[in-house]
Amino acid sequence: MVFNQQNIISIRDFNKEDIEYILRVAEKMEPIARSQESSDILSGKLLGMLFYEPSTRTRLSFEAAMKRLGGSTVGFAEAGTSSATKGENFTDTVRVVGEYTDVLVLRHNMEGTARLAAEIVDVPVINAGDGAGQHPTQTLLDLYTMKRILGRIKHLHVALVGDLKYGRTVHSLAYALAMFGTKMSFVSPPGLRMPREIMDDLNNTGVTVHETSDIKDVLSHVDVLYVTRIQKERFPDPQEYLKIKGAYTIDSELLKDSEAIVMHPLPRVDEIAHDVDNTPYGKYFQQAFYGVPVRMAILKSLIK
Repeated sequence: MVFNQQNIISIRDFNKEDIEYILRVAEKMEPIARSQESSDILSGKLLGMLFYEPSTRTRLSFEAAMKRLGGSTVGFAEAGTSSATKGENFTDTVRVVGEYTDVLVLRHNMEGTARLAAEIVDVPVINAGDGAGQHPTQTLLDLYTMKRILGRIKHLHVALVGDLKYGRTVHSLAYALAMFGTKMSFVSPPGLRMPREIMDDLNNTGVTVHETSDIKDVLSHVDVLYVTRIQKERFPDPQEYLKIKGAYTIDSELLKDSEAIVMHPLPRVDEIAHDVDNTPYGKYFQQAFYGVPVRMAILKSLIK
């Protein structure tokens, strides 16, 4: 199969075959990610990393992925270390770094910035998160985690828990799961429900979606609890954040009669207790590792 995407902007640009292609390549990349094998297939290639928002796992896993394949990286980890502090506009920065590199990975607090970047540079652009919009590479590693741990994506029942209004990871993941006909439950406080336009899109695909504010409604039925933090930085009113903060806390006591695995895009705050970390339920650190082979697969597929 041939990978048909020129950029990675939104998971909605993908079809099921594109996703399956990346997951297959990622499995081949995994021994390299684990230092069991080595590769120099991207030797001489350069990844430009433009992170206008803070990032740990996404930024470092892209850097690790590029270096595991023999390539190099340049860029900045926060806007404060770039010429944005001097007043340089976004498009000028992107144009310049696009001239230096073979591919760009971009994180920004404004939705739509990755698609704008893709329109003004001649190298592939990877969206590493644009505001409350999309985070497609996180979605791909989430799907890879489910497939590697549970052996499948289709016929699973996945509960998305927490901030479904502002959480870009769950927006992307919901669209991707719908391509596989996966059953979904959405668990959130009333003020943080999945946006109505996404619900309408999902309903139009014929996917079964159940909404609730009580996590106990789904615990005995789901295969995956995909937990997200309540995102303080997305709230226009800090008082509204404080009202909802800590709405759900997943601990080993809550999970004792469940057979679900617990995933989280990280960072976590108080939504998963540390007593889950070393149980068979907690898979979020394994999930974080899988970001490396998946992003290796993406880089290998995009860079010519």
